Amino acid sequence: MNYEELLLSKANVGGQAARIPLGLFYRKQVAGKYANRVDVHKELLDSIVFCDCLKRECGQNLALDENGQIHFRADSSDGDVATLEVEQGSYIPFSVLLRDTPAVVAKPGFVSGIIGGLLQTAAGLHSKGVYHVCFSPDNVFVRMGDKRSMLLSHGSFYHNAVEPKMLYEGFDDYVAPEVMSGNEADERSDVYSIGKFLEYLFAVAEMPYEYKAVVRKATEILPENRYQTVEDMAGAVKRRVAARKTFVTTAAAVVIAMLVVGAYFGLVPDERPVEFVAPAARQASEDLLDKGFDPTTELGISPSDTASMMSEEERQRMKEYEAKCEQIFRKMYTKEADRILSKIYNSAYMGSNEKKFVAGSQNTMSELVKVQAELAEQAHLSDARSRRIASEIIEKLTEEKKKALNSYGIQK
Repeated sequence: MNYEELLLSKANVGGQAARIPLGLFYRKQVAGKYANRVDVHKELLDSIVFCDCLKRECGQNLALDENGQIHFRADSSDGDVATLEVEQGSYIPFSVLLRDTPAVVAKPGFVSGIIGGLLQTAAGLHSKGVYHVCFSPDNVFVRMGDKRSMLLSHGSFYHNAVEPKMLYEGFDDYVAPEVMSGNEADERSDVYSIGKFLEYLFAVAEMPYEYKAVVRKATEILPENRYQTVEDMAGAVKRRVAARKTFVTTAAAVVIAMLVVGAYFGLVPDERPVEFVAPAARQASEDLLDKGFDPTTELGISPSDTASMMSEEERQRMKEYEAKCEQIFRKMYTKEADRILSKIYNSAYMGSNEKKFVAGSQNTMSELVKVQAELAEQAHLSDARSRRIASEIIEKLTEEKKKALNSYGIQK
């Protein structure tokens, strides 16, 4: 059974089946409950050495107690390993999550949580001499609920069992070059693969500053030029995040200091040379204070000119103005986002192949970001506030359009 046949025969999977190096991961109903299964590729089962390696991983994966490990066992009593029974839980491949809800990448803390979880799990596996090898978005899972990154089968169990080109067919972009050449995997191989996963993660959005240099070094062709351990890679990310925060704080302090200095010199009068002349004879004059002269009113100085001394009524009008701006932005962006998302969320487009859909999703995300910036400027709304509102609107519209479609599949 090929990938297309699986999607057609298991309609209850809901479009969440995924091809992984071992075979096909999917969900099926067993005794009224959903169960996770993996059908191992038949061409791999033709190798006796591979079958022995698979049995060895089935026996050892239960001892891997990392929080990001998904456990499994052979689904038969006669020792056959054609099908694997995966532990209970709602897991979907990362590629499916990003395909269905691309706006999730923009949520605060999502990216750092996913990458931090992967690096932590990889470090624990490496301490036991186990290497995942292939961090493809189809081979990295997300646990629904807490959105934690999870790993299933690990490539280091199958070194020299089958040809790497056969085991990682279609995944070679996420596997280190030395592994594809037949060499044994090590920590640097996983560093390379995680770097490639990061490149995929930011394919639909601008990669933050703190990740650019880290990804560039992690994906070096020669292993000795990469980070030697995942701990080194994690430390580099933390240092760059801290450096970015320090830079932003310093820049903000400099700007504030410049504003204060500018305000000071703007208020202090200029010193000009005064030519002294003999004073004129004093004449009798009236005392203006005796007649009720008020310099603050007569000279046009009003304490209410200062923003910090606004009345309650003025502050209320300001809040109403900001609410009106947000209402205008929501109305305009909902209309534009609905138009843009309709380009890909339709029965004709959803039935196309996966590569075309991912490319369309990337273009759609870029267009959504561009429209958000333009409409925020028109509505006089801050960038941070407009991004939050845009994310809510995109998620709502995405769910509505997915429910409106009867069924669809992605063909590879």
